Amino acid sequence: MNIFVSNLGYSFSTEDLNELFSSYGAVDSARVITDKFTQQSRGFGFVEMSDEDSALKAIKDLNGTMQDGRSIKVAEARPKEEKTGYSNRW
Repeated sequence: MNIFVSNLGYSFSTEDLNELFSSYGAVDSARVITDKFTQQSRGFGFVEMSDEDSALKAIKDLNGTMQDGRSIKVAEARPKEEKTGYSNRW
């Protein structure tokens, strides 16, 4: 299950995110999204857990908790949507 985590503090790292969720079960991947120019956290990230029960428990338990001085929001990630719009291709 892919989990979306938002309202992360700017000093919150990928390692911190992995450690936070690993107490609920095996974390397949964890990533804090960073700005491509400054490499500073954009304040959100994603966690992938293969065990759905562990993932649901983590979402329930961690949503609204204080981490790094901020109340984080944790929810199941929505599937990435295809971009449909203007294209420069002919």
